[in-house]
Amino acid sequence: MKAKVNGVERDLADGATVATVLALLDAPPRGVAVALDGEVVPRAAWGTTPVPAGATVEVLTAVQGG
Repeated sequence: MKAKVNGVERDLADGATVATVLALLDAPPRGVAVALDGEVVPRAAWGTTPVPAGATVEVLTAVQGG
């Protein structure tokens, strides 16, 4: 199935979750926020929140600096 991740269309396996997307992106373990179709997904739900076909996922990471 296809989903848009940070503006890029990607092929994901059927049954992919938010956690699957984060692993695909090699996201850091801390300082990450995820929105699925414009709704924030709580960290505790990443492993159980499915990413449906055609979804838009935005993954944001905190950066340090000034």
